[in-house]
Order: sequence, then structure tokens, then C-alpha cells
Amino acid sequence: MPEGDCTKRRARLGQAVTEAEIEALVRGICFKTGPPAITGVELEWLLHAPDAPRTPVSSARVEAARAALRTKPLHSTVTVEPGGQLELSSLPAASLMECVSAVSADLAVVRDTLRSLDLTLTGLGADPWRAPARILHEPRYDAMESWFDRTGEAGRRMMCSTASVQICLDAGYEEPGPLGYARRWRLAHLLGPVLVAAFANSPLQDGRRTGWRSTRQAVWAGIDPGRSGAPALDEEPRAAWTRHALDAPVMCVLTDPADEAPWLVPDGLSFRSWARSGAPRPPTRADLDYHLTTLFPPVRPRGHLELRMVDAQPGEDGWIVPLAVTSALFDDAGAAETAYRTVKPLAERAGATPPPHSPLWLDAARHGLADPELHEAAAACFAAALDALPRLGADSHVLSVVAAHTERYVARGRCPADDLLDAAPPDGTGAHADGTHGAGARTDGTPLFGKDAHR
Repeated sequence: MPEGDCTKRRARLGQAVTEAEIEALVRGICFKTGPPAITGVELEWLLHAPDAPRTPVSSARVEAARAALRTKPLHSTVTVEPGGQLELSSLPAASLMECVSAVSADLAVVRDTLRSLDLTLTGLGADPWRAPARILHEPRYDAMESWFDRTGEAGRRMMCSTASVQICLDAGYEEPGPLGYARRWRLAHLLGPVLVAAFANSPLQDGRRTGWRSTRQAVWAGIDPGRSGAPALDEEPRAAWTRHALDAPVMCVLTDPADEAPWLVPDGLSFRSWARSGAPRPPTRADLDYHLTTLFPPVRPRGHLELRMVDAQPGEDGWIVPLAVTSALFDDAGAAETAYRTVKPLAERAGATPPPHSPLWLDAARHGLADPELHEAAAACFAAALDALPRLGADSHVLSVVAAHTERYVARGRCPADDLLDAAPPDGTGAHADGTHGAGARTDGTPLFGKDAHR
């Protein structure tokens, strides 16, 4: 290639970075420390017609919904996942209540807009009816699907059929203590299975019982540990995450935009090996930034901590509960200390295998709060959160929805998935004699699907 063309190509792709530069970049951006003050949430929802949850929504209808929402004055960013799930990502908020208020207002606008298009949102961790089908066809999703398909169907299901509540919290102080970043990192991984169990909400797939309270979590555990697993938790967090990120497999290599060629999908190439070899081309800062977004551990450090283990929740305000409980257990020093003492004994049961593939995490996904040890830990953590929330400025509505979840589920050793299992026919097919959908209502009569599902 002529030198001038090479120069243009480098300009389009960005400046190459060395292995040492990559390590410094990852260490510098993974944990940004300071007083815990910022809260955020990312909400994923299944999108369907109100009375047709089994029917896939066409890409044209999804695009029409996205276009309509772009015209609305929202605080949150609205995006569409590969399978048509709708995601709202909040702006960083200065308090729990600021986050709850902004996202609640946005959700009201989103639901009204979708209603006018004969669409609705449902909070479930995994689509119980529709097979995974990608409706977004972009180079990155083409490459992602190709990479995942090498090892089975879990990756495709993750992309197209799952939804979650992702909670974003500050990394914490540089100094040790209940609010220090090292303690918060460890707390996130020890508390994770408690959150999986307490908020499990996906026991059905392809119209049948799966044997898991959180099928979504089981799907994530089915993905290659190099991509979905946590780093070693007995090391200093920055060093552990940096090593993990560089040794993780590269999902795809962006091609020169001028070529209009499919992205490359390497096999067995770690980012570290890529930096050392410089093939198929030297990696750039943009490649590193994208690589970090293709790592899906249950806790992802992105300057802040992104907790990714909670299923999407039922009802209009169900998402508030995991956000409020987790915020309280991390940002109130007293509650953080109580939570850490409560979940620390779980480390022995978790074993040496990193989450989410460890026995404890798998038990949480399979049994929910029917697991006695997780039930006991959840009861103590929810009590600590309820005690701390007023100190964080939580209003009466937030306190009431957390208390209601505690009474309805935690106190009884149940999770939202148990409602779905109670309502589903024994064979799990969801087909009643009258032709209506199985799992049509929760035990309190709240519809799971339909026009009134979120009222």
C-alpha cells in the first residue's frame, strides 16, 4: 500500500498503542476514586404488542418507536438492544432520589409514546416465549453473533432475549474502609448472589420451565468465562482487572470504515497478544475502548462500578427496589459494614471459581431465596437497607416499594420468579385450554402481560 494510503488508514483507525500504554490506560480508567456521591441505572425491557407477547416485533416497528422517542425531552438515553429490547440509561445523578425521579419521569413518557404505537414494556429477565432473533444488523452485532455462535446458543440468547436492571455506583474512596474502593469491589461480588436470588425473575424460556429462577443468570454463566467471568478477587482490584482485560479474548477487530468490510472475528486472540503481535493490525485506543465494552462480568469497573446481575423487574416501579437497596448497602457506611459482615461468610461457599460460574452464584440463579443461606443474608441486607434509606433521603414512595418487596418476597423466602412459576401450568408450556397465555398473572392478580401490566 502506498505510504500516503497507509497514513490515511492510520488516521481513520487511530494511533496504535503499546502493551505498556494499554495497561496504564486500563489501570487509570477502571476505578476512579472519590466520595461516593453519584448514582445511575440502566433499565432493559422486553418490547412487544400489549396482547401479543409471543409475537416478535418487526425491526420497522422498533425503529418507529426509537424514532418517536428521539423527539421526546428525555433525561435518559434510549437505545435498542440486538433483539429489540429497549434500554434507558440514566444520566449520573447526585443522589438516589434524583436518579429515581428523573428515570420515573422518563419512563412515563416512554410508556405513553409506546402506547400510541400499540407497544408496551415488560420487566422480565428473559423472554419466556420468543426464540432469540436479532433485528439489528450492524457490523458490530454481526461480528458479536459470529463470535458467540462458536460456543453455543448462550451468547445469542444473551444478546436477543435477556433484560436487566444495571446499577451504577461510584467506585469509592482510595483509602481503606467500608466505602473504600477495594472493599466496595469485594462487597459487590459477595453481595451479587444475594441480589441474583432476591430479584430472580426469569424461570421460563421457550414457553417452558427451565429449572432456574434466573434463567438470565444461567445464560450468562453459559458464556465463555474469559468474557463473562470476574477476575481473581484475592488480588488488588486495579491489577486484577487490568490483567483480566488484557488476557480476555478479542471479540472483533474493527475494519477501516473506508473498506466497508465486515469486522474481523479472530479466534483465540487476547488483547495482550494483539498488542504484542500487531496483527492483523496494531490495536488503537478506540480498539481498547471497544474491547472493554465486550467484557460482561457481573461487576464491571468503568471508572464507577456497574452491577449487572439483577433481572429486569416486574411492575411500574419494580426497578426502584434493586436500585434503592443496592445504593443503601454501598453508600451508607453503617449499612455497608452490616452488608459486608453478612455476606463475608458466603466467600467460603463461593469457592475459588470466579463469579458467575461459582457454585454459590449458580445456586442463587437456580433456587433464588429458597436457598436458606441466601434467604438469611437477604433478610439482613434488606433490613439494613430499609434502615439506611431515610439517611440517603429516600422518600415515602421509595420506602414503601422496598418494604413491599421485602414483605412479599424476602420475608417469605420467595422471589418474583416464584410468582411466575405459581401461575404457569405444571408442564410449563403456558397454554391454557381457553387459549390464553399461561403465566398470565402473578399471585396477587397483577397481569404479567397485556395493556394493564404496568399500571
